[in-house]
Amino acid sequence: MLGILIGVTAVIAMLAIGKGAQKSVETQLSSLGSNLVMLSPGAARRRRGARGAQGSFSRLAMDDVAAIRRAHPGVVRAAGEVSGNVQAVYADKNVNTNLTGAEPEYADMRNAQAYYGRFFTAQENEDMARVALLGPTVVTALFGEDDPVGRTINVNSVKFRVIGVLPRKGSGGFMDQDDRIVIPLKTAMKRVLGRQFLGTVSIETAGPEQTDAVIESVRQLMRKRHRLPDYKEDDFTLRNMAEIQAALTGTSKIFSLLLGIVAAISLIVGGIGIMNIMLVSVSERTREIGLRKAIGATRRAVLIQFLIEAVAMSTCGGLIGIALGMAIAFGMSAFAGWAAIVTPQSVALAFVFSSGTGVLFGFWPARKASLLSPIEALRYE
Repeated sequence: MLGILIGVTAVIAMLAIGKGAQKSVETQLSSLGSNLVMLSPGAARRRRGARGAQGSFSRLAMDDVAAIRRAHPGVVRAAGEVSGNVQAVYADKNVNTNLTGAEPEYADMRNAQAYYGRFFTAQENEDMARVALLGPTVVTALFGEDDPVGRTINVNSVKFRVIGVLPRKGSGGFMDQDDRIVIPLKTAMKRVLGRQFLGTVSIETAGPEQTDAVIESVRQLMRKRHRLPDYKEDDFTLRNMAEIQAALTGTSKIFSLLLGIVAAISLIVGGIGIMNIMLVSVSERTREIGLRKAIGATRRAVLIQFLIEAVAMSTCGGLIGIALGMAIAFGMSAFAGWAAIVTPQSVALAFVFSSGTGVLFGFWPARKASLLSPIEALRYE
């Protein structure tokens, strides 16, 4: 029972952690937006011995964004972005955070509509208005439980009025997506970061089937605008975010599968333990088996008796293991902050596996008991 209990507990807890990790990855990826292609300056790789990928033409300007919007019918939207590290100050509190300068399209393209308050407008971007939206992490650091909307903060010594709070997206790896401030692109370039060129251009396509054609059209457009001859490599990088999302989702599924396999090994070990215990039980109860068969018990009856005992042990261990596994999963979720999702499928799988283990590993001892000769069994000491 203990062997099965430990195995089922491991199955439930590990599958819950794996499913939680997969869900977290999917949530973070969906927060990036759908059907996105990212254009950034600099080649994706460099030839050995060549100079740095970024050259005089490896720059992105607002004129490039305007040209990209007309590059292909499959381009729904295109918007430029810049980013950098800044210090935000409110009253006696300050925090180092990431600043993103974006156009109004950023809200829809990145699923970043204001959770509270509003997003800035195209006119505010043109006017280089000093308005800002704060991520939840920045709000907590500067304002605690107070309402930040309408307050004034200093970002690198420039005053900004807070007009909204960004939706919570969570942390991915070493980066907290909620630890950021979003301001109008032109304000960021001219008043805060002092940039003349864009850091990235986000391109939204009409659908996955259009993405490859859009990427090729944008590649040809940028090569033409950068005057690159055929023998030269691209001095920019185009990344299909859908492919990255698919790869990460596939990785998380493999991670869940590996966790399940490790837990299943625990169940197999528990099953072998049941088999050994039942074999010992057959040896210890040989005279009882002989007596039962001598007074009329059939082989089938003896077989069923020992199978029921094996299944009862594994099922009891399985039920206790399910309860313990769920408690461990919810405990880790509550105290360690790990995402853990217990699904009905994992519970059913663990229960069926534990019962099946009892049948599988209990059959050999049960069959051995049923085949004992009553005369030989009665003589056994």
